[in-house]
Amino acid sequence: MTIAARPGRAVGAPLRREGPAKLTGTALYTDDLVFPGGWYGTTIRSTEPRARLVAIDLDPAFDWSRVAVVTADDIPGDNVVASIAADQPILVPVGGEIRHQAEPVALLAAADRETLREARLRVRLRTEALPPVFDPLASTVEFARYDLAKGDVDAGLASADLVVQGTYRVGHQEQLYIENNAMIAVPRAGGGVIVHGSLQCPYYVHKALKRGLRIGSEQAQVVQAETGGGFGGKEEYPSMIGLHAALLALRTQRPVRMIYDRHEDLAATTKRHPAIVTHRTGVMRDGRVVAQDIDLVLDGGAYTTLTPVVLSRATIHAGGPYDIPNVRIRGRAVMTNTPPNGAFRGFGAPQSEFAAETQLNRVAEAIGMSPLDVRRRNVYRLGGITPTQQVLRGGVAGEEVLERAAEASEFDRVRVRTAESRGRRSPRDRTARGIGLALAWHGAGFTGSGEAKMGSVVSVELSGDGVVRILTASTEMGQGTKTIFPQLVAAELGLPIEAVEMAPQDTALVPDSGPTVASRTAMVVGGMTIQAARRLREAVEGRTGRPFATSYRDDAADHGATRIDQAFEPYPGVGFDDATYTGDAYPAFGWAAAVAEVEVDLDTFEVAVRSIVAVDDVGRVIHPVLCEGQVEGGTLQAVGYATIEEIKLLDGRYLNDRLQTYLIPTALDAPRIETILVESPFAGVPHGAKGVGELPMDVGAPAVVAAIHDATGAWIHDLPATPERIMAALVGIDPPGPPGISTVSPRRAADGDTER
Repeated sequence: MTIAARPGRAVGAPLRREGPAKLTGTALYTDDLVFPGGWYGTTIRSTEPRARLVAIDLDPAFDWSRVAVVTADDIPGDNVVASIAADQPILVPVGGEIRHQAEPVALLAAADRETLREARLRVRLRTEALPPVFDPLASTVEFARYDLAKGDVDAGLASADLVVQGTYRVGHQEQLYIENNAMIAVPRAGGGVIVHGSLQCPYYVHKALKRGLRIGSEQAQVVQAETGGGFGGKEEYPSMIGLHAALLALRTQRPVRMIYDRHEDLAATTKRHPAIVTHRTGVMRDGRVVAQDIDLVLDGGAYTTLTPVVLSRATIHAGGPYDIPNVRIRGRAVMTNTPPNGAFRGFGAPQSEFAAETQLNRVAEAIGMSPLDVRRRNVYRLGGITPTQQVLRGGVAGEEVLERAAEASEFDRVRVRTAESRGRRSPRDRTARGIGLALAWHGAGFTGSGEAKMGSVVSVELSGDGVVRILTASTEMGQGTKTIFPQLVAAELGLPIEAVEMAPQDTALVPDSGPTVASRTAMVVGGMTIQAARRLREAVEGRTGRPFATSYRDDAADHGATRIDQAFEPYPGVGFDDATYTGDAYPAFGWAAAVAEVEVDLDTFEVAVRSIVAVDDVGRVIHPVLCEGQVEGGTLQAVGYATIEEIKLLDGRYLNDRLQTYLIPTALDAPRIETILVESPFAGVPHGAKGVGELPMDVGAPAVVAAIHDATGAWIHDLPATPERIMAALVGIDPPGPPGISTVSPRRAADGDTER
């Protein structure tokens, strides 16, 4: 498939770079790597949600000379996993506090798996139990808090014709990448360690190694192996595994493999944050929303990890893509004695936008207005002002994605048909059909001043032998980075795409380009690669007086290598005040709309999502096939979030930590997905891209829940919309326990109430 050339858009849509190696089986994932003389490592974990660690007992009848044992006492540097806060230990020390089930306490390594399995059985942890906290509403420990305000909310609510209130709960969601977490550490001959692994952010692991092992930048080396998916789950947690493998490698002076099986990966690693969101919405009879009062609580789990930035994005997006004159949003994240939560596609926005969209659909019903029309009445337009006081100056595509979705799905016509079907339904009808709509926005790149503080760098070089090479720490994990970056650089230099190489993601070779997160790779790092390529072209053409494409090999032979390092430059006119949390929260926003059609079995209350129209504004499309694949993947992940993906907890432990019991949609569950890509470019980058990876995750779940309501008349406030919750909503009883919370919460009598 080809795309027409236009300013700021790469020419052509090549096959994905890493595709042939994956198809032929020559791509090497971490567990495929062989290091002679390597040992196997494993982790001894807590089995209690909260306790004091009194002692680690090693069975004296076992031959421990065959096993390397590492405890907190053996950590040469700081016993913390370097992150936003220095609160998570690499290993819980004796005398320290265990704060969640499956927390790492000790490490073992052996030359063979059989010895290692036997050694695990010979370790006993002596502990003193402490009272745990599982309900985030009962927690007294806050990781972060953000308060946003616009206008006078109390006056707005008082002036409204109607006030609608509701509480919404979402639970954990597992990233469930195809390849488990895996790291291999190899001691360096001159000191230090090389860590090879499945990871998203090489320099996160690099930073953690330097602090935890007390070594210098050159002694710590991190190399990304082929990575079988991440979705945020390999953003921060690989720092923990990399440290564990490195400690064992330094102890044994051998390569050590830390390859999680699926059970350990599900039981111990980070998940999407559970959330509880309460809305009070003031609306006029003509559909104008005049006030939003929103309270958001995220469950961070036992340690901070990335919770503050997840909360920040959740809070900023909590009001939805609507220009409301009076808004008050209070967001806080708290500690519970459950495994820590972290990054997952959408990064807090799917939680808060599910609540916002479901609330708005209920508002539309309360005033007797179409959910499409109430969105038309309130969606942001150019000049709109957000709760952080940001003025939307360009790339505002909310109206367009909404209308394209409504048109492609024939929303109004189908909605009339489903209403007529409900009216004619007889006791013999055992299937109900419904249609639902949702709209969302998603900030592109880091929040606020994050990008400027990161100080990312990318490089493009012309080697002495005439090879053009891109050097970036941005990783490939299935989304197409190794394809689109050469596209962008080749287009800038006038070269065929095959003439541009990508350097390995190795901290000894590439600069710190920032983490591969937040839909920043295509927009931010891609823009920097174009800038670097442009400067390289200007340098070569300045020396040769000829076009780059015809002169670069001659220039390399005459002049030698040329390397251009491009640092991030703040976007013009974009500013944010961290102290007041006001200003331009994001340099641009992506916009998305989804319309879902479902069938609900009226005997079993099972939901089958039949079709979704997904419309996404991505700024500029770089590679249509890869872009559509991102939309389809994110949409299907959102369908799972809406319908079947549920982690059950007991005493802070995940009960369904097996693939047999944690369900995700398969190809048999996938609906027909019609993808429509809208281009409303961001003027701050040369190619206009905004990013696409996270945006589809924000709209799928509320669209499905709205369709369930259209089919059954029942509003689902808690995700996922399981058969038990649908049945409970239809008969007017409390649904099964709140997702992700181990304790029973009181009945929410206010849900669905309206005032005036």
